Amino acid sequence: MTDVLITGAGPTGLLLAAELALAGVEVTVLERRDGPGLPRPVGLQPRTAELLELRGLHPADQELGGPSGHFAGLPVPLDHSVWRTRHPRVINRTQDDVEAMLAEHAVKHGAVIKRGHEVTAVEAGADGVTVDGLRARWLVACDGAHSTVRQLLGVPFPGRTETYVATLAHIRLDAASELVPARAAHFSEVTRQANGHWSMLTPLGDGGHRFVFGSTTTQPGRDAPVSDTEVTEALTALYGPETRLGELYGASRFNDATRQLERYRHGRVLFAGDAAHIHSPLGGQGLNLGVQDAMNLGWKLAATVRGSAPDGLLDSYHAERHPAAERVLRHTAAQRVFTTPNRSENVEALREIVVDLMRLPDANLYFSGLLSGLGLSYPGAHRVPDLDLTTAAGPTRLYALLHGGRGLLLDLGDHPEPAGLTGQVDFVRAATDDGEHRGRLLLIRPDGYAVDPAGLGRWFG
Repeated sequence: MTDVLITGAGPTGLLLAAELALAGVEVTVLERRDGPGLPRPVGLQPRTAELLELRGLHPADQELGGPSGHFAGLPVPLDHSVWRTRHPRVINRTQDDVEAMLAEHAVKHGAVIKRGHEVTAVEAGADGVTVDGLRARWLVACDGAHSTVRQLLGVPFPGRTETYVATLAHIRLDAASELVPARAAHFSEVTRQANGHWSMLTPLGDGGHRFVFGSTTTQPGRDAPVSDTEVTEALTALYGPETRLGELYGASRFNDATRQLERYRHGRVLFAGDAAHIHSPLGGQGLNLGVQDAMNLGWKLAATVRGSAPDGLLDSYHAERHPAAERVLRHTAAQRVFTTPNRSENVEALREIVVDLMRLPDANLYFSGLLSGLGLSYPGAHRVPDLDLTTAAGPTRLYALLHGGRGLLLDLGDHPEPAGLTGQVDFVRAATDDGEHRGRLLLIRPDGYAVDPAGLGRWFG
């Protein structure tokens, strides 16, 4: 029997496996695919980049960051720098690249990844689970929007069905008209609607383009294959006959279905990522929401497996992450109103008012925090920026002190070391020039959120 089985080797499952393995938990990941996902572009939001930094993973040099974030494609860039982050821009990577980075990280710490394994049977009991004859004390379903685990266990997935199906294609052009964007830019500058089609066409660093498009009159099937003919017709309608397709090197469909589990824990089975929630892709939230689920769950489940978790710690995963995803479902639903093709005069008037609001610093701060994840706090827990510190060993940064995946009691003043600290929490004395935090005693969870030091026992037993 292993400690934890994870179904799904996407970014959520792989990061969760790494977190568990880092904490000394035996973990095996079951994945039906033989290799990483498609080379489709994904955007790492600033908070996701920070969470990866917490474990020594550097998703990209800063100059590789893509355009700033957007809300509903409205023509106002979101200023993430006001949140005091070292990652103020969305970082462009590809799905397969992110998965390869996280798989290497997980395996390095001892996780086992079994590829080519399609789950067909799940049995859950009071003391463990069985997946295709494999026994484990816990199971975490990270197997996507069409979660096999969720279906086999008959767990309801309430919400709304899709209102549209769109296509994401990775293409190279043989020729381009003047309508084709020449450089990556803010979302509002690379979108277009014409001749019954809408699109977002973004140049990529490798000479290709990311082409997101849909029709205002016809809807393809969610699982229908994407053909050269379909892509060519959309390019012609939107960018003129001078724009010619050279190569279609990857494509998929997506929709705006919105669903969320009522509970993220069902006995010995937990759900994370798209297996727990799906929503419109507007704002580039999906991968990021799943990675943030994994960071929240990993240390809590590890403590539970080791028997060191205080009462209620594991249940705080649902208590914190369900509202966070619910908020994303709401704001992506709101973004749909602004991005719907053939908008009414009322919607256009509303767009103008919201654009004016977003140009106000406080409103931009709100929307920036919402889309980047930097504004997310939990009850009694708030994000701490990556402070510059000086310790007895020399200069360092706060996030570097969290690479080991343990809690951190950080003395930035002259506080006595509390008695009874266990191996779950490191005690470090440091100095900082940061006026907001200088002199304070900070208790920082492994996922980078600070809590009241008086509540040490609540979080770490």
